[in-house]
Amino acid sequence: MATAKKKTVKKKVRAAKPATRSVKKKKVKKKVRKKTPSASADAEMQHSPAASNGVAPKRRSTAKAMAATQRDISVSEFFAKNRHLLGFDNPRKALLTTVKEAVDNSLDACEEAGILPEIWVHIQQTANDRYKVGIQDNGPGILKKQIPLIFGKLLYGSKFHRLRQSRGQQGIGISAAGMYGVQTTGKPVKIISKVGARKPAHYYEIQIDTKKNEPRILNGKGEGVDIPPGESGKAYIEKHGIEWVEQPHGTRVTIELEAKFVRGRGSVGEYLEQTAIANPHITLNYEDPDDFVYTYERSTKVLPPEPKEIKPHPYGVELGRLAAMLEETQGSTLSEFLTSRFSRVTSPLARRICQTAGVGTRTNTHKVGRKEAELLFHAIQKTKISPPATDCICPIGEDLILKGMHKVVPGEFYAAATRPPAVYRGNPFQIEVGLTYGGSAPTQNISKDLLLDLLEETDARTVRQFLVHTFNGLGGEGADKIIKTASIGTRQTPSKLKPKEIEALFTAMKNVNIAEGQSMEVLRYANRVPLQFQQSACAITQTILNTNWRSYGLSQSRGGLPKGPVSLMVHIASVWVPFTSESKEAIANYPEIQKEIRLGLQAVGRKLGMFLRRRLRVKQQSDRREIFLRYLKEVSTAVSEINGVKQPELYEQLLSVAKRRTADADMKLDERGKKIQEDPTQLDLGENVLIVDPTQHEAAINRVEIEEEPEEAYEE
Repeated sequence: MATAKKKTVKKKVRAAKPATRSVKKKKVKKKVRKKTPSASADAEMQHSPAASNGVAPKRRSTAKAMAATQRDISVSEFFAKNRHLLGFDNPRKALLTTVKEAVDNSLDACEEAGILPEIWVHIQQTANDRYKVGIQDNGPGILKKQIPLIFGKLLYGSKFHRLRQSRGQQGIGISAAGMYGVQTTGKPVKIISKVGARKPAHYYEIQIDTKKNEPRILNGKGEGVDIPPGESGKAYIEKHGIEWVEQPHGTRVTIELEAKFVRGRGSVGEYLEQTAIANPHITLNYEDPDDFVYTYERSTKVLPPEPKEIKPHPYGVELGRLAAMLEETQGSTLSEFLTSRFSRVTSPLARRICQTAGVGTRTNTHKVGRKEAELLFHAIQKTKISPPATDCICPIGEDLILKGMHKVVPGEFYAAATRPPAVYRGNPFQIEVGLTYGGSAPTQNISKDLLLDLLEETDARTVRQFLVHTFNGLGGEGADKIIKTASIGTRQTPSKLKPKEIEALFTAMKNVNIAEGQSMEVLRYANRVPLQFQQSACAITQTILNTNWRSYGLSQSRGGLPKGPVSLMVHIASVWVPFTSESKEAIANYPEIQKEIRLGLQAVGRKLGMFLRRRLRVKQQSDRREIFLRYLKEVSTAVSEINGVKQPELYEQLLSVAKRRTADADMKLDERGKKIQEDPTQLDLGENVLIVDPTQHEAAINRVEIEEEPEEAYEE
């Protein structure tokens, strides 16, 4: 029985083996067929989690499904999500950017219409982190149909297409400010504009439809409201709470936004102050959230000359743009195209360009292909063409720079230089530089009575804030030095100071030297607009850092700004300023621009060096004379005893020699830096220099006026 069992088992095993082998072979063949498609697919299968589990991968989407999710994006929708590109990346910066864009538009409108600008800026706090900003001008006003497009549509304007100097360029600033206000508060932008004394005022409340980049008008059944002139119009404005300073013409925009109000560096007050420097022909009225009113009166009644529009210069047109221009110009010969579409190209010059390119002057533009366009482009680069006309830009001028800086920046020495026009990428530009060297600090020139008045007037919460905001050019470090010397708490309220503490503060202000360790203050401008942020990324700052200021009498560490009571203003005027971003905060590093800035800095630096060396020589000779006078009496007495000469006569003779040898100690300079006494050997600082007495400077102290309420209000 045992043996039979064994035989049966053997048979079963033998019969099972061939079947197993055949199945295995089939499986192997199937596997080989599946692995044949490609090596890349094989690699994908190995890395995919589905392949590791032996399961075929599932497709995530199809081309049709992906196409269904794709759509175009409007420019306003893009900037709504990327508002930091336009300068709205934090509440503090957003407030300044809003004021800046509105003021820039107002100045451009007034100057283009030939009106001396007057601007009202009013900031009012409506909640803990909300402010209402109102900016009004006395400009020509805006036509009714244009108001919604200007304030409710991004990239809409008249400045982008014209090659002429203007503050705005892209038509994106004020509409972006309104969009930010709607996003952060939900409140619409309010605009009222008037084109004439007898014309109705147009009033709109607008929101931007970011999906379509179109304005949505909320009042007047979607058409706005026309406010009639005269008393009925005034009654309507008062009844509906519309903000408006009564003017025969002008525009006012009001935006409520999430913001943070600050004073000092990067504040609205600093921006308006710097705007007054570069635009001495404007009057600025500024009321801050604490109801303090600042007024910057114009120092000249002469408007800057109107810049003229020019055509693009051939050197500034790239190959792709040239090809596009040829396609746009139909039914014209190449010669006509070159002379009519570009500046500085005459008929003989157009013929020379065509000859160099190997194309006929009478060739029709629509027959010019890509190859001929490239030949034309290279021929233009090889041909010598005159620089573009410079009547399209309008520099401030050296005299007005001196006036503007003297009115706002305290100091004793002022110098200005305007460089000749230059070109980058075919765009004309001009660099201007102004320099102020401060004398004694404004804190050292006040009386005790004036200090008491200032302490009563100030709205500052701490003594440190009071010093920084009241005395121009003082800075935080100088304020800390004064407070430390006076032994007063930095968080102490100015109005609560005791008489002994006021006396200690007054003594410290008189005796502390705040000029030590003070860094140069840099004021950057582009087309008369102050640049407030991204200072280190700007070509102006980098050129200043790379200038050797030690040769002009200032101390400077390697890679740093020079030390001393110096304020430096650099202005670039151009038909197209090369900003590094849409927020227009810094200028790109073009070699041509940096070269002109460097030459302008050297021009004012040489004048400063001559002034400082002359002042040092006067001081040295004055000290030398004091030493002579100290010993002359004893010397004359001793010599008279030895030689028997009369002592008084000998003393007078020695005194005359000492004065002659130290004549520089008596040197007096006029306001242009020249000696008052006639001397053919005098040192001339040249033109565009102003020397003043710093103790009498009006701009040294910020005094604010509190707007008084009418008597009727008290009677009620």
